[in-house]
Amino acid sequence: MKLTLQVVMQQDDKPPQVQEIACLERDMLSPETLGLSLQEAKTVLAQLQETLVREQVATAVSAQQTCPHCGATQRRKGQHQIVVRSLFGKLTLDSPRLYTCACQSEAPQRSHSPLAELLPERTTPELQYLQAKWAALLPYGVTVDVLQEVLPLEANHTTVYRQLHQVAERLEGELGDEQPFFVEGCQRDWNTLPRPDGPFTVGIDGGYVHARDGDNRKAGWFEVIVGKSIPTDSEDKSFGFVTDYDTKPKRRLAELLKAQGLQMNQAITFLSDGGDNVRDLQFYLSPIAEHLLDWFHVTMRITVLRQQLKELVARAPNEDLSKLDARFESIKWYVWHGNAFRALQEIQGVQWELEGYEEELPASSKLAKSVREFYGYIEANERFIPNYGERYRYGEAIATGFVESTVNQVISKRMVKKQQMRWTKKGAHLLLQVRTHVEVW
Repeated sequence: MKLTLQVVMQQDDKPPQVQEIACLERDMLSPETLGLSLQEAKTVLAQLQETLVREQVATAVSAQQTCPHCGATQRRKGQHQIVVRSLFGKLTLDSPRLYTCACQSEAPQRSHSPLAELLPERTTPELQYLQAKWAALLPYGVTVDVLQEVLPLEANHTTVYRQLHQVAERLEGELGDEQPFFVEGCQRDWNTLPRPDGPFTVGIDGGYVHARDGDNRKAGWFEVIVGKSIPTDSEDKSFGFVTDYDTKPKRRLAELLKAQGLQMNQAITFLSDGGDNVRDLQFYLSPIAEHLLDWFHVTMRITVLRQQLKELVARAPNEDLSKLDARFESIKWYVWHGNAFRALQEIQGVQWELEGYEEELPASSKLAKSVREFYGYIEANERFIPNYGERYRYGEAIATGFVESTVNQVISKRMVKKQQMRWTKKGAHLLLQVRTHVEVW
C-alpha cells in the first residue's frame, strides 16, 4: 500500500494549491507497521510546518511591501536570511530589507526588515515553554535528549540553559520593587473587607546547594530558602530563592500570597526553623499573622542531644549519665506544652551537671557545647513557642513536614541528589524561579 499525504492551500478567491509533504508505504499489517512510526511522524510534522510557514511568510512580506501611511510600494534594499527555531524544526526564512518610505521625512533612507521585526526572539513561545519547563525538571542534557527524541527539532545544552534563564529573568522582571513591609491600609479598612475563606499556613525551610566558583573545587555550599503556602480553599504554591543573591525576597513571598487571594483580615500562620534570615522574611506581610517555631526542628535537636548522650554513656558506662536522658524528656515535654521558661531552666540544669564531668570525662565537652547551643536556640525563639499540644489537639499546624517534602522536590531532586553539579548563585536562583512555577510533583 502506498499513501501520499498532501496539503491543500487556498487563499480568498485564488485557486487552491496542492503540496505533497510525505509518501508512506506499507506491507502487511503488523504492530510495527500500524499507523505512523515516530520518525515518520517527525518528518510529516517538519514538512507540514515548512509548508505552512512558507505561505505565512509570503503573505506577511507581501502585506509589508506597501507603506502603511501613503500606500506606496517600498523599495527593496536587499535580502538576508533569518533562523527561527520552532517545536517542529529549525526554519530558515528569506527576510527582505526595505527602504523606509519617503513620506517618513525624519528618516527617508533608513531600511528595515519587516519579517525580523515580526519575529524578534527567533524562538517560538511553545518551544521556549517546553525547554524551560523540562530544563527545570530534568538535567539540561537529558532535556535535550528528550526533546530531540520526540520532536523534529535540534537542540543543545547551551540553548536550553539560555532559554531557561531568559524565562526566569522575565519572571524576575515582573516582580515589583522590594519594600520594608507590605501591610496595606488600617483596621477601619480591614473591617470592611469580606469574610475570608479560611486561614493560610506558610512553612519556610532551607537547604544547601554545592557551589561553583570558577575552577575552585572547594567552593563549599550556599543556602537556598524554600517555602510553601497552603490556603484553605485554593491551590498550594511554593517559592524559592538564594539567600545571598536575591534582592527582594519579601516581595517574592508577598506576591505569591496575593496571587492566592490573601486579604489583610485573613489569619496566616508562619512556621519556620527560627533562623534570623527566615524570620525577617515573614514579618510585616500581614497584620494578623502569627509566627511559630516549627516543632519538627525542636524535637530534631533534642533527638540529636539524646543520641550524643548515648554515645557518651557507651564511652563511660561507670558514670551515672543515663539519668540525663530523663531530663531531656522533661525538656521536650515542657516545650511541647509551651512552657519555654521551665524548659530553659531544665536545659541550664543539664549544663551544670555536665560541667561536673569536664575534668574526669573530657568527651562530655561535645555534649555540653550542643546543650549550650540548644539553650541559645530556645532562648532566641522563646516568644515563638506556642502550646504545641493544644494546637495539635485542635488540628492546627505545628510542624513543617510539608515543607520538608517541598525542599526535597524543589532543591534536592534537581540540584543535589544524583545531580552532582556545582551551581553559581545566579544559576541556582534562576532555575528555582522556573522550577517553582511548574508542577514538580
